[in-house]
Amino acid sequence: MALPSAYAQYNNSKVLTASPGELTLMLYEGAIKFCNIAIVAVEQKDIEKAHIHIVKVEKIIDYLRQTLDMKYPVAQDFERIYSYLSQRLVEANIKKDTEILEEVNGHLRSVRDTWKEVMRLSR
Repeated sequence: MALPSAYAQYNNSKVLTASPGELTLMLYEGAIKFCNIAIVAVEQKDIEKAHIHIVKVEKIIDYLRQTLDMKYPVAQDFERIYSYLSQRLVEANIKKDTEILEEVNGHLRSVRDTWKEVMRLSR
């Protein structure tokens, strides 16, 4: 029992000490992870699990949208990306479509990789 508790404490500490950029990266990583789980769940015909994890991705995308600072022009670009991803996730959830989920996951990976590069260059 001590191991899960220690892991939870480590993860909590990681979140509490992360910079805003690192937190955003963690959100992208979480969305990718949950999207991967949803894809496997759809393939295994586990509709409930797929739904739960697609909704988790939707919530992360919604949070990212809500935290955009619209005074910066690039925020409009992110708003369009997030809006598109949200629409595709709803469609994927209705149809339980792995192709759509793979597409969304590809976009998430691309945005995450771009974010990592921005973080690297800004150091």
